[in-house]
Amino acid sequence: MCHVIVTCRSMLWTLLSIVTAFAELIAFMSPDWLLGFPRSDSDGNSSEYRPSLGLYARCLRLDTRGGGVSCGPYAGSFAEVASGFWQAAMLFLAAGILVLTVVACVSIFSMCFQSILRKSIFNICGLMQAIAGLLLLVGLMLYPAGWGSEKVISYCGAEASPFRPALCSLGWAFYAAIGGTLATFLCAVLSAQAEIATSGDKVQEEIDEGKSLICVL
Repeated sequence: MCHVIVTCRSMLWTLLSIVTAFAELIAFMSPDWLLGFPRSDSDGNSSEYRPSLGLYARCLRLDTRGGGVSCGPYAGSFAEVASGFWQAAMLFLAAGILVLTVVACVSIFSMCFQSILRKSIFNICGLMQAIAGLLLLVGLMLYPAGWGSEKVISYCGAEASPFRPALCSLGWAFYAAIGGTLATFLCAVLSAQAEIATSGDKVQEEIDEGKSLICVL
């Protein structure tokens, strides 16, 4: 018989797992990892704008007269990514996001299925989230090592070098990726609490009473 078990801690873990996966995915796809130095339009317009550069995408004002900003991939293939360090960072980040996405999907079904092959689904997912957190951490550590590439220099100035963005500043996507990584480790900790909450005495008592929908604070 399938028992739907909902507790505050298990629900918090599920929601945070989903939000974390989305946050990392959005940050990965965003071009706002680095904000270039302010520059003026070449047609003499006094207004300034800051181009942005992501792992594989960028935002530039191409049509200066129209004043519009065009965003899209600057790399037509993986080999054209700005730096070898960024290529490695993308691989680690993508692997971490893939694991987080799988866990987020599994977490939705954790209300109905609390074990897989007699192993706690929360413990398995918590271990996967810890691994994903390590992958994301390595990716974030590799990212600033690529700031010395020609692409970054064109956005940040000639003084740009590994771990030194020169005239550039960090965009929201980089901070979102850091926040998502910290949240990933928090999810790994909360998974243990979710396991305790769903296997507690109160839950077992309601199972023994024959209830199929069990809600415990």
